[in-house]
Amino acid sequence: MKKFLALSLVICMVFLTVACAKEPVAEAIATPEQPREAELNIMMSIPQFMDQWDTYVQQFEAKMLAEENIKVKVNLEMPSSDQYESVLQARLTSDDAPDLFTLHSNNIGTYNKAGYLTDLSNDPLATKIYDNVKSTVSVDGKLLGVPLESQAWGVLYNKEIFEKLNLEAPKTLSDLENIVNILKENDYTPFMLAYQEQWVPQLMTALTLGGKVSGDIPDWVDRMNNNEGSYSEVTDIFGPIDLIMENGTIRAMEVGSEAGAADFANGKAAMFVQGTWASGTIMATNPDMKLGVFALPVNENEDCTSVNLSTSTTLAVHPDAKEMELARMFANYVLDDQDSAALFQACSFNPLATSHTYQPASWVADASSFVAAGKSYKDLVLPSAVTDEQGKLLQEYYVKTITKEDFITRMDEVYKNSNK
Repeated sequence: MKKFLALSLVICMVFLTVACAKEPVAEAIATPEQPREAELNIMMSIPQFMDQWDTYVQQFEAKMLAEENIKVKVNLEMPSSDQYESVLQARLTSDDAPDLFTLHSNNIGTYNKAGYLTDLSNDPLATKIYDNVKSTVSVDGKLLGVPLESQAWGVLYNKEIFEKLNLEAPKTLSDLENIVNILKENDYTPFMLAYQEQWVPQLMTALTLGGKVSGDIPDWVDRMNNNEGSYSEVTDIFGPIDLIMENGTIRAMEVGSEAGAADFANGKAAMFVQGTWASGTIMATNPDMKLGVFALPVNENEDCTSVNLSTSTTLAVHPDAKEMELARMFANYVLDDQDSAALFQACSFNPLATSHTYQPASWVADASSFVAAGKSYKDLVLPSAVTDEQGKLLQEYYVKTITKEDFITRMDEVYKNSNK
């Protein structure tokens, strides 16, 4: 019996020794924690910058894996500009809202009332945005989006052609008429027309209305909002619109914005009513092009000749984002101290935050010079339905299925309906 007990104790001690010896081995072969998998849905209205943002999304995914141990898959959607608003509205009113989405700063108030925007005032990005830009994306002191395209814009023009013919940027409509005549005398097509997408001809109303209202009738928008105004007060806008349409490239309804930008870069016209956002396609097509910007004259009043100053694209975070923390991380990454400047420069966006130390392109500097000289106006805040209808009716006006009077009557009706 004593021998049996002794033997049992020996066996127990052996097992304990082996067990203790195995513990360090188990520690040595421990594997790192597996990354958490997550998904973000981002919807943006700037398909012309798909390549730049796709690259930035990949950088964000790598950063999250390396620093947060999160394997995130970002689904980046960029519907065409003409379809974007309707697609976004459908998504927001369903159970399929994107986690982040872009909108025009003019619509921030409306989207905020609908409960679609997250207050980002206490996020790190809030301290980086320049104050004059921050005000364009804030309501009641709340920062409701990340500004992307904050820019001054007008008419793009080929500086090489202008210099060759000793032409200067116009200050009045008669100056612009003179430029058109000289260009035609020297076998240059004055304007690039690309009206396949209705938002492109709408740019003419954005510029002409902005100039006319800011220079001559600053209370027009307020009165229109109260059903006390009319488009008959702004018929000056048809001066430059007619001049552009009658002296441009042919078959405009068959040409899209991207093709138009490429044709303009290749010298098929001397001027193009497009914002500086088109510079990416233009400079990729012709890296040596000398691109410039001038303010579109509306009439003979030089006070109406100004550039549009706006934050046209803003990134918002949906308050019901399934991955809220991750969505806010992406929003803040858009103004990242290390990576953001390269993205904004690649898109030819204006610097708008302390993290943007790059030198803007020459055409951006051209537009900014108008702002510095006090020759700019803040983008008019018009109902979305009004903006969309202007583009649609200008397409019809171009193909001569409606008259100026039809345009005025229809726009007054649409504005009053929007007020309801």
